[in-house]
Amino acid sequence: MAKEQATMRADADPRWQAIVERDPAFDGKFYYAVKTTGVYCRPSCASRLARPENVAFYTLPEDAERAGFRSCKRCRPNEASLRERQAAAVTTACRAIEAAHEPPTLDTLANAAGMSPYHLHRTFKAMTGVTPKAYADAHRAKLVQDDLAQGERSVTETIYETGFNSSGRFYATTNERLGMKPKEYKQGGKNIEIHFAVGESSLGSILIACSEKGVCAISLGEDPEALVRDLQDRFPMASLIGGDKVFEAVVAKVVGFVEDPSRGLDLPLDVRGTAFQQRVWKALQCIPVGKTASYAEIAKEIGLPNALRAVAGACAANALAVAIPCHRLIRSDGQISGYRWGIDRKRELLRRERTV
Repeated sequence: MAKEQATMRADADPRWQAIVERDPAFDGKFYYAVKTTGVYCRPSCASRLARPENVAFYTLPEDAERAGFRSCKRCRPNEASLRERQAAAVTTACRAIEAAHEPPTLDTLANAAGMSPYHLHRTFKAMTGVTPKAYADAHRAKLVQDDLAQGERSVTETIYETGFNSSGRFYATTNERLGMKPKEYKQGGKNIEIHFAVGESSLGSILIACSEKGVCAISLGEDPEALVRDLQDRFPMASLIGGDKVFEAVVAKVVGFVEDPSRGLDLPLDVRGTAFQQRVWKALQCIPVGKTASYAEIAKEIGLPNALRAVAGACAANALAVAIPCHRLIRSDGQISGYRWGIDRKRELLRRERTV
């Protein structure tokens, strides 16, 4: 039978809470029908809440229709949801940005997406966390990185191949994202000085590296040489300078924080990442010592509640252990999940911070 057999009241079913909260995250995962009205709806439907004894659950719209229920005219569960339509429009805009030689205007993107410029701008930012212009800037910065890394073109050629119509605009928008001048990035960090040192802590070896802007790497591991090789891979042509007495004070401060989180860690950071990654990292830095947050909570904090995998990816890309505390991120069920520098280190860091 298409109709689900009700063996208990709807409010005893875990899905009932999604209906009460009108949670759009459950749209498409199930549908509910109201026996007294003969209508079936999405969980997020804004219609008046039905009595739980009159509600039945269905996996697909077709199941509800075969059971004799008709589609709600308000939430239209048999059509693409508003969120799905918005996602499709934003995806169309993203593909248009990526395919264009120069960033399209907002009007051009809106026409392609079938929305007004105002609504596209608002929807785009709500779903991606950045404006269309910021997305276009980030996309071109990535093109610059890839083009310079290949080493087949000069910096001047890269300016025009990536859609910049002036060298001034190019340098103004790429220096911050590359963390160095484009020519230096092309040369693998040539002429850039990065001071580094490897120390020892109760959690194993720890490498700390600083550019002129601030701490650009904090890595944990068992093999000091492997940590140094990883730094060399990131900046193959940079001048890596062993720590002097002044730099040793930075190392001591980081190691001291690892051993005793109550000391705090107030250091200038050279944070390099995409706009989305930096939003995640900033949210992580707001988690107090001794506290934790779930991936879902961070996703909601940055305004993208469905971006759990992307949040996890940003954590995996973090190059600043403890300074950007991705170890304070746990699963919604309270379980401790993966950590770039080892699950045992993550567990121990959390244990120490709980005692602060």
